[in-house]
Amino acid sequence: MRKVIFSVILLMTSLNYTYSQFIPANFGKGLRIVGKDSSYYLKLGLRFQNLFTSDWMSNEEGNYSHESASFLVRRSRIKADGWILNTGLKYKLELALSNRDVAGGHSPEFRNTANIVLDAFIRWRFYKNLSIQFGQAKLPGNRERVISSGNLQFVDRSLLNSRFTLDRDVGIQLRNHHFLFNRFLIREIIAFGQGEGRNVTSGFHGGFDYTARIELLPFGEFAGKGDYVGAAIRREEKVKLSVAVTYDYNANAVRERGQLGTFIINETGSYIGKDLKSIHADMMLKYRGWSMMAEYAHREVSGEPVVFDEDMTEIGTYYTGEAINVQVGAFFTDTWEAAIRYTEVFPDVLVAENETQYTFGLSKYVVGHKLKIQTDFTYVDKDISHDILLWRLQVEVHL
Repeated sequence: MRKVIFSVILLMTSLNYTYSQFIPANFGKGLRIVGKDSSYYLKLGLRFQNLFTSDWMSNEEGNYSHESASFLVRRSRIKADGWILNTGLKYKLELALSNRDVAGGHSPEFRNTANIVLDAFIRWRFYKNLSIQFGQAKLPGNRERVISSGNLQFVDRSLLNSRFTLDRDVGIQLRNHHFLFNRFLIREIIAFGQGEGRNVTSGFHGGFDYTARIELLPFGEFAGKGDYVGAAIRREEKVKLSVAVTYDYNANAVRERGQLGTFIINETGSYIGKDLKSIHADMMLKYRGWSMMAEYAHREVSGEPVVFDEDMTEIGTYYTGEAINVQVGAFFTDTWEAAIRYTEVFPDVLVAENETQYTFGLSKYVVGHKLKIQTDFTYVDKDISHDILLWRLQVEVHL
């Protein structure tokens, strides 16, 4: 599969070089091509993350012993985006290539194939600032999830995100934005999707998913779309703030976390679904070399979260409850940033135990987020299980 993908890219590049205009760009800007008749624009990017992880676990005496250490290609991706005919008709395609990225697709719902496609959508701005998007993409959920994994302030996203994110889905999104008083920016997004996540191919098992999000930016737009970029890479001379709320209703959801998690199937092979309701509230604040991001998440299910078969065998558990995440970062040189993060997760009774994480991160931005070295150290405080100390080191390269 990888050989096929790279062969297609090489062929596409060679053809575009022959019949198009190649635009040299600086490192991190990708390969950019414009048709000779200006009928299309393509930006092709490649990136990967190499990760080292080591952790220690506490014992009954309160001492810590080393548990494991590993090297991993955390992410390896190809991204193509641009416009067709004019800038009002945009597209994006992103493919995942690393084993960690494509895992989870080997089940009947995915026809036992690798989970390679991340994004595949087209967006048409058909009236003023109003656009319609069709295809597979991230839902307008919590801010941390929508921020690209290549633009994160820490080595990876928080525990709030891994437990409560809406993730990706296939469907339609309506997007609009407008200004009040020439500066106060308001964005509205409405999404209608299948509700079962990305790359599900065999049938429609549950109900549809409905998402609505509103964003308020009282002091105007961030430089370089910084409201969806971790760290204050672009220094804001004036305070910039974005506050947002998302509501999501996933009807008859058959996966434990909506678009993610295990499919809930009884002994006869029938899919069991319940209604999931989620609320996300988040904010991003930046000023000069300082940044602050905070999020709150809440999810509930119709009825009890634990699902039993007719013989009272547990066949699934919806992950419900709430969580908060707060992180603050500051640059102490032009390219070095220190950051701290506090995350607390409160699952419902019988779902999981409470967990609190304290993280300290240090990042060296050689070429912004395009070439960087990040490390972080986390103390994981669990209510019942043993506490954990986690150290991670990661290098990101984004051509």
